Amino acid sequence: MSDDPIRLVTIGRIIRRRWRLLTLLAVVGALVGYGTSLLFPPRYTTSASVLLPGAWEERELLTQTEIATSSVVVDRAAATLGWTGVSGSELRDRVSAKGTDGNIIKISGTAETPERAQQLSDQVAQQFVTFAARIVDDNTDPEAAAQLEELQQMVVQTSRRITELADAADPGQTVEGVQTRTELEKLRTSMQEAISKLDEADPAATKANMVVMGPAARPAGEAPPTRTQLIVAGALLFFLLAVIGHLTAARMSRRLRTQPEIAAALGSVLLGTVDVPGERRAHRPEDRGPWARVRRLLGVDIRWDIPTPQTSGDEASRQIRYRRVCARLRDQASAPQRLLVVVPDGDEIARRAAGQLAAEAESDPSPTSSSGGYPMLRVVGVSVSQPMVPDRGDESGALVVLSAGSWTAGELAGIAEACADAKHEVVGIVLAGTVRARSSRTAGHAPRHATPAMAVGDDARGGSV
Repeated sequence: MSDDPIRLVTIGRIIRRRWRLLTLLAVVGALVGYGTSLLFPPRYTTSASVLLPGAWEERELLTQTEIATSSVVVDRAAATLGWTGVSGSELRDRVSAKGTDGNIIKISGTAETPERAQQLSDQVAQQFVTFAARIVDDNTDPEAAAQLEELQQMVVQTSRRITELADAADPGQTVEGVQTRTELEKLRTSMQEAISKLDEADPAATKANMVVMGPAARPAGEAPPTRTQLIVAGALLFFLLAVIGHLTAARMSRRLRTQPEIAAALGSVLLGTVDVPGERRAHRPEDRGPWARVRRLLGVDIRWDIPTPQTSGDEASRQIRYRRVCARLRDQASAPQRLLVVVPDGDEIARRAAGQLAAEAESDPSPTSSSGGYPMLRVVGVSVSQPMVPDRGDESGALVVLSAGSWTAGELAGIAEACADAKHEVVGIVLAGTVRARSSRTAGHAPRHATPAMAVGDDARGGSV
């Protein structure tokens, strides 16, 4: 498992190199979201407001919201609406109530059409006001109500008696008569004000006067989640799952990336690293077929977890690396020798590097010098699933060329065992990597050395390669 941290550049590389696959998965997610929207019909929601006059505590407001969505209120609303196939139990899932500031309860209703949503909210609000008023009337103390009515009748009778006394008291215009009538009028006014304050102080009378603040507004749009939201959510979900899947696969990858790990898996030493200019991948015969075309169309035939190639120097600087590897091979033996260059099948970068390395060995400027010259190299491909290396002939060892981050420890150990079975000693390892060339060759300047073809068929003695 890779312990490399996940950076934004990694996610950007996934999007850049897998954009076709990610686009296809996003389209599939959008189609899934559209299909989900067909299973759930559109819903519309609107609200009706009910004003509760007077002083209400928070606990009382909470009780009123529960009453507004109770089965009694909703069942009465369902019976009044008379919708076919819709019962009160079904409507209870579509009705909600919430208390707001200013002693206002908002009753919300959800239905399949804007008209039904409006009718449901209005009807539940009306039934709530009616039911609340009935509760207040039922809870009123009959004795207290009778006493209040008796008191009001006594006040009316007293007011009439006061009028009679005022008319009988010195009908003339004396000072005493005027003062008497004034005092009687003050007494009657005080009694009427006391009765009015007593009526206002009655909480039952106040709280029974709930008011529906107009009809509910007809909804102009669907309630979430809308069809558009489901489509966007499906596309985004599939896109994120694809990115997370790429990151998970990369972190759980067992492919070796560092030089010490690769050297330990093959049981040899690293002789150097070489660069290969990046180019468009050629389609080999084994890459043909419908699935291969689909892979190329979606871009999954290109590794995304390989860092972006760095810009290299000119071709001369790249050839210096190949010469240094050949020089190290020459320094390992005092006499000219022949080596088998083993390249894992499917490693296009290593195949090109091995061909360039063999071409560089053939161009030894001093084959007859005292140093003995570069060794002769023969390139063979080896399958990592069933590694088979040609038996030892004139070769005095094997050189493994591969790219980092492409093979696991078990696959490399299998190649090493195949070399040992064919009596080839792994004399060294060469790692190949891609770089970006600064300038392309012109048509009139051919490369200095041609890349030799990989040995196959009868040349690969000891089995298929």
